Amino acid sequence: MKQIGVLHTPFNGLNGIPIQSIRSDSPGTVELYPEYLDGLEGIEEFSHIYLLYVFHQSRNEVKLKVQPFLDDRMHGVFATRYPVRPNPLGFSVVRVTGRQGSILEFIGADMLDATPLLDIKPYIPAFDVFNTEKEGWYQNRKHQ
Repeated sequence: MKQIGVLHTPFNGLNGIPIQSIRSDSPGTVELYPEYLDGLEGIEEFSHIYLLYVFHQSRNEVKLKVQPFLDDRMHGVFATRYPVRPNPLGFSVVRVTGRQGSILEFIGADMLDATPLLDIKPYIPAFDVFNTEKEGWYQNRKHQ
């Protein structure tokens, strides 16, 4: 995988960082590397985008059983969005608020500053919204 840019956010440590982008009103920017600038053509026509990135401050610690932030019980890591994973990959859906050349501004930062960016994809409700029947542990979580 190639890093295509870097994410800038107000978060330098894990304390106070939002749990998910939908719960964040924090601003951030995407600094796309110049060789990928042409790939942004048309991005401002979307209100939301997916950012795929690396948990760069992960300590190469892999846990297969974790206690997610929103529950007090243990679950398999693949049944959570917990960041201590075999491959330290993260994703967020954020709201695009502006673009200046290779810099994208967004709201919904839930990642650390200087996070390596791997990809950007448009959020398209016709493809990305599902009616679900089950939500696993989340529907019965202890912390509401």
